[in-house]
Amino acid sequence: MSLKKGQHIELEVTQIAFGGKGIARHEGMAVFVDQAIPQDRVLARIVKKKKSYAEARTVELLESSPQRVHAPCPYSGTCGGCKWQFLGYAHQIGYKQQHVRESLEHIAMLQDVPVHPTVASDQVFGYRNKMEFSCSTRRWLMAEELGREDVAAEMALGLHVPGTFDKVLDIQACLLQPPLGNAILSDVRDYIKKSALPVYGLRSHVGFWRFLVLRHSTAHDQWMVNIVTSSEAREHVQPLADLLIEKYPPVVSVVNNINSRPAGIAIGEYERLLAGQATLLERIGPFEFELSANSFFQTNTRGAERLYETVRQYAGLQGTETVLDLYCGTGTIAIYLASAALQVIGMEVIEAAVEDARRNCRRNEVDNCRFIAGDIRRTLPQLDVRPEVLIIDPPRSGMHEDVVKQVMACGPGKIVYVSCNPATMARDMLLLKEAYSLVEVQPVDMFPHTFHIEAVARLVKKTQ
Repeated sequence: MSLKKGQHIELEVTQIAFGGKGIARHEGMAVFVDQAIPQDRVLARIVKKKKSYAEARTVELLESSPQRVHAPCPYSGTCGGCKWQFLGYAHQIGYKQQHVRESLEHIAMLQDVPVHPTVASDQVFGYRNKMEFSCSTRRWLMAEELGREDVAAEMALGLHVPGTFDKVLDIQACLLQPPLGNAILSDVRDYIKKSALPVYGLRSHVGFWRFLVLRHSTAHDQWMVNIVTSSEAREHVQPLADLLIEKYPPVVSVVNNINSRPAGIAIGEYERLLAGQATLLERIGPFEFELSANSFFQTNTRGAERLYETVRQYAGLQGTETVLDLYCGTGTIAIYLASAALQVIGMEVIEAAVEDARRNCRRNEVDNCRFIAGDIRRTLPQLDVRPEVLIIDPPRSGMHEDVVKQVMACGPGKIVYVSCNPATMARDMLLLKEAYSLVEVQPVDMFPHTFHIEAVARLVKKTQ
């Protein structure tokens, strides 16, 4: 029987794919099933049919996998924030190790590379130091709320339904952030509801209130509240800032980013300080970093320290090396390695991040780092020194092919590659393996209850 879109079918789930979906087979065809894990038996509805595979959604759980646990969040399965809450954490990190290994085997064609057990996150809830909540003129109703007269489809302040830009769940509490963040979220929602100005329409692009972005300093237990609006109207946002500063002593900064552009991003064209200080201080290991509202920073602070320690270990620095740090961002890895190297040179395309990196060096009294702003494809060939060690921490898309060629021409003895996407890491390993041996890989879990995984790879140059 051939599968058709809309068809309901019973499936036995046997595997789990990178991306978090369960894998079942029907008459030899792979079916990727959302909200299902190995050893589940489910009634599923086919939502997409292709020539060689199909996609389905779980309609009913007929037989539960022993790997399942109770998901404490009422939005689990509807919100896209953490799709694996119902999967036991020990199984989560096991599958993440498996996904890294399978990517290397199937994409890079590398067999028997040691992929170590995943380094677990110290916290599995409350670990995120940054949360971004979207405003919408109309909330997305949960399945159990449909048709209920006591549930109004009023404004929402929350998280997007997966794969949509205009469907927002009105989140009362997110378990991935520390509890105080949920109290702030509630107060901001109440204030917006009573406000004289309307919520921004995600389709109409008309309205005032757009985003709420919360940052938390794990080291100092302090908060920054960033209110993103479509225009500047201080008389409407200042009372909210005053309320939060007075009610919550840990809130040390309230800023207003103004974004009049239709693009749905929580970064303003400019920023106004409403109360407290303009930045937040965070710490990784012995180093302190100054974060503005729009600074990039790893969202799991404790996990970042475990990640950077792995990078330091794999770099094996003796104090005499020049280290080149590609895609250096705000300089966190460069600063973390600086004391063990002769010098560290960072390259980054975003000029604001380079300015943050230089400021972070001054704050930590690090004087052997320098940073070069610009497209790496142009700046790397102009480098005036030859590094012994190369750190590569690319975006999810991995390295551009031109950068890979320049890395090969640069020819450092060691490469430490930091990945947030096993598939693109494996693709880059395929390109590098002509000249480099992949010695080992260490997955580090920064995002419990999601399928995302960071991994650190150690490569050494092959001898001729």
